[in-house]
Amino acid sequence: MAMKHYPPEFKAEAVALYRSRPGATIKSVADDLGINSETLRNWIRIDDRRRTGSPAATGTPPTAAPTPTSPESENAALRKRIRELEEERDILRKAARYFAGETRW
Repeated sequence: MAMKHYPPEFKAEAVALYRSRPGATIKSVADDLGINSETLRNWIRIDDRRRTGSPAATGTPPTAAPTPTSPESENAALRKRIRELEEERDILRKAARYFAGETRW
């Protein structure tokens, strides 16, 4: 299968569409756009790295070591990530229960 090349504007709009739809899954947005879900996932990861200023996304080598963050801010970020993961887990559990009930005769 040949690789498809998408213009940067399309990629940016696809990522923006995903971010503008709270509760939407990458798969649902990718299906709406007619692209592979892994392709969209990669575009989102690249955009995340670009937003955080990661040297890997900008193509520039790191010039200095990253500044250390305070333990309080790191803990706050980790708590936020835990809440996000718990919410995703709960959504997946609800979806699994829904689809399991749908397949019963």
